[in-house]
Amino acid sequence: MTTNPANRSSLTRFAWLSIGAAVITITLKTIAYFLTGSVGLLSDALESVVNLVGAMMALAMLTIAARPADEDHTYGHSKAEYFSSGVEGALILIAAISIVITAIPRLFTPKPLEQVGLGLGVSVAASLVNLVVALILSKAAKSYNSITLEADAQHLMTDVWTSVGVLAGVGLVALTGWQRLDPIVAFIVAANIVWSGVRIVRKSALGLMDTALPIKEQTILKSILEKYTQNGVEYHALRTRESGSRQFVSFHVLVPGKWSVHRGHKLLESIEADVRRALPSATVFTHLESLNDPASWEDTNLDRMETPPPK
Repeated sequence: MTTNPANRSSLTRFAWLSIGAAVITITLKTIAYFLTGSVGLLSDALESVVNLVGAMMALAMLTIAARPADEDHTYGHSKAEYFSSGVEGALILIAAISIVITAIPRLFTPKPLEQVGLGLGVSVAASLVNLVVALILSKAAKSYNSITLEADAQHLMTDVWTSVGVLAGVGLVALTGWQRLDPIVAFIVAANIVWSGVRIVRKSALGLMDTALPIKEQTILKSILEKYTQNGVEYHALRTRESGSRQFVSFHVLVPGKWSVHRGHKLLESIEADVRRALPSATVFTHLESLNDPASWEDTNLDRMETPPPK
């Protein structure tokens, strides 16, 4: 399912869902920390604070991304989603640093945990909230092709796995009595969070740099165009890029020079319709050229250099 950019204002409801989940999990995990004194559970609560900040950023950027094109942003505002996912990735890394800073003192001066059973129960409830919301956001991210919702879902799933690790660590401390397991688990949690944050930041950076469409979709494009080359038509200068939920495709179509403008235009309309059926969120730009004009075969660069006049 792919939605029209004009209908994407409804995505903010998922950001509100994430905000609500973050508030609930922060409350539950903080209670769990005070019940047990576990630095692992504290690290878990700190990541949930990052979830809240990330969800608020997602709400702001999804609101901007849903705005229609205007005179200053003629291609729309969809790239705003990359700012949200980039900031959330950075916040994840900050959370990892905070966890390490918190865990280091406890590694050298371990403290016994208290009310472990009750604390674990509260933390499990918080993890279940995150799991349910992460699954909802992940499904919505795929349906609406939203990198913001994808980043938010990945962050929440990271939080879920973090909680699983912390719960395992606290449980082992309770069983073995080895207090240093608690901060050790916190370090492992931090490493996992770093990996997740780096992946999200990398994907956001690639989007801001106008990365081409995935190979699978480029293959679909080429198969459509090659179908027309069987009828004496050529194409070149195929370029693609992603901008948030939107995709942009441009290419030149070369036809026999004796064709009328009307015939060439009808061909382009047919090709563009085929591309849009295969890639519903794509905006397609085409340029008609003559097979018989040598200049057509030189017109393949993004920035066409002006040929100096002969002396």
